Amino acid sequence: MSKKKKNKEQENEDIFSYPTPAYKPRKKRFGDRKDGRRLRTLTPYNYVIPYIMKVRADSQNHFEDVLDITAAEKYLDKKRKEGYTEMGLLHLFLASYVRLVSERPAVNRFIAGQKIYARNNIQGVMTIKKRLAIDSPDTSIKVTFDPRDSVPVVYQKFQAAVEKATSSTTDFDNTARLLTKIPGLLFRFTIGFLRFLDYFGKIPNSLVKVSPFHGSFVITSMGSLGINAIYHHLYDFGNIPVFISYGKIFSQDVTLLDGTVEHHHFVTLRIVTDERICDGYYYASAFKKLKRYMLNPDLLDTPVTHVTEDVD
Repeated sequence: MSKKKKNKEQENEDIFSYPTPAYKPRKKRFGDRKDGRRLRTLTPYNYVIPYIMKVRADSQNHFEDVLDITAAEKYLDKKRKEGYTEMGLLHLFLASYVRLVSERPAVNRFIAGQKIYARNNIQGVMTIKKRLAIDSPDTSIKVTFDPRDSVPVVYQKFQAAVEKATSSTTDFDNTARLLTKIPGLLFRFTIGFLRFLDYFGKIPNSLVKVSPFHGSFVITSMGSLGINAIYHHLYDFGNIPVFISYGKIFSQDVTLLDGTVEHHHFVTLRIVTDERICDGYYYASAFKKLKRYMLNPDLLDTPVTHVTEDVD
């Protein structure tokens, strides 16, 4: 990497930096990982369940909701006029999820080696196309957010990642290309070895950094493809516990409390979660907050002043 490019990336990091860390500094203990700290004060049930449900395929819960985005569309129109020309529903979903993590940190846990960990940061993963065409290659981006981030900051971080991914070859592309050079049988062994390393938290940090299978959540806009939301499975490789999908916009008349009828816009939201990281009541509370912020996006304009930390 050239010195000029390094300086540019450092400048971008400085723009989004905070004077103090979001979470209090903790001394690394035996059993902690580079990407998270092991939670040691959970109930016996939390300890046992990852050994019974060993993989995410056995632990998936599916959740569906319908969101009224009428207020969100008005908010987006306002933000575009303020200069955030590319801001869309995706940015609001990202900002809403980041905000709910600041209040409900357990949704940012993950399972590795049959243990439950609190992730050190918030990382959103998304697959994008280099350009909007059927034959355009896919690439993956991973954006690291701070739980205090407001909508404008989330927007700028995400757009910077998209611009970098669509204008040049990403680290993910380079890593994937390198892996394709490994012969089939040896490639199968390599993936198995990486799983083994990941189980014990020893997978190289350089791989975790670019891996689309390690992160807080994946979000996909099926509406941009003109279809409805899907239930997307969780990956057994890596440690992502939440997959979010939302579909195309549809219209419906709504009767208000005073009896008047208004024409509103909606999207269907479908989420797949790893039930081992927290219970259903907690998940329900978290996703109610996601819905609250999508219905009242002005709440996301102000940075968070207090972040709730996960248990020890």
